[in-house]
Amino acid sequence: MMLLHLFWAFFLANLLGYGGGPPSIPLIQSEVVDRYGWLTLKAFGDLLALGNALPGPIATKLAAAIGYQQGGGMGAVVALTATVAPSAVAMVALFRFADRFKDAPQVQAMARAVQPVVAVLLGILAVQFFAEAFHGSGWVHTAVLAAASYWTLERLRIHPALVIAGSLVYGALFLR
Repeated sequence: MMLLHLFWAFFLANLLGYGGGPPSIPLIQSEVVDRYGWLTLKAFGDLLALGNALPGPIATKLAAAIGYQQGGGMGAVVALTATVAPSAVAMVALFRFADRFKDAPQVQAMARAVQPVVAVLLGILAVQFFAEAFHGSGWVHTAVLAAASYWTLERLRIHPALVIAGSLVYGALFLR
């Protein structure tokens, strides 16, 4: 039954996550944290941060890690298959039509309409992570990490993976 739940959770999230990884993240979080309770919000945030520091698509990294944690090697295979299946089926079934209608005003309008929804979902996820960090680490550590991350990303233009690595080091040193 666990493998079926894994398949359904990742299949549904990636089927509805129009536009790739970022739109799928809140949907995956909803399934694995809220619906099935496989991870806490903090654990999901940690996994997301680690996954963002590694190369490759975020949805497949989340699927592999969570699938392996819940169902071992077979769980990872099932979750990865469910993550890739919606795109693979859509590519095969819709390839001819996608090329023909990609410049159609209706398709362009649909893509523009989805962008604000994705932005709101990612904003909600960021607020949830911030609240969890504030609750778990305290306001001083949260403020230090937020300010340092902003400064290094925006002012120094340091790669996000290095900022995440630095935050992990900070957490290892000061948040035991």
